[in-house]
Amino acid sequence: MGDILPPIFYELGLGGFLGFIVGFFVKKLGKLILVLVGLFVTVLVYLGLRGVLSVNYEALFKLVSDFLGKVGGAFSWLIHTIILLPFAASFIVGFLVGFKLG
Repeated sequence: MGDILPPIFYELGLGGFLGFIVGFFVKKLGKLILVLVGLFVTVLVYLGLRGVLSVNYEALFKLVSDFLGKVGGAFSWLIHTIILLPFAASFIVGFLVGFKLG
């Protein structure tokens, strides 16, 4: 029994730590991307109102929705990649804590 516990604690600790780091940075990166996209759209709307350029809003919204669909597919791939239960459980808990604190 003593030979089994250290590897489990190692997986739990490593998974929790890596999950925390990934969750923290995903939240920070997500905020940055949302701010940049918001600024870009604001500039496009402003320039469109001023008559500097003509914006095809239907094509813009289609492009954004296609991108968000691909991002969702990447997250489903990530979930299928993490298959070890102790590591995955601690990774998810660490991710949620990092995302909450980020």
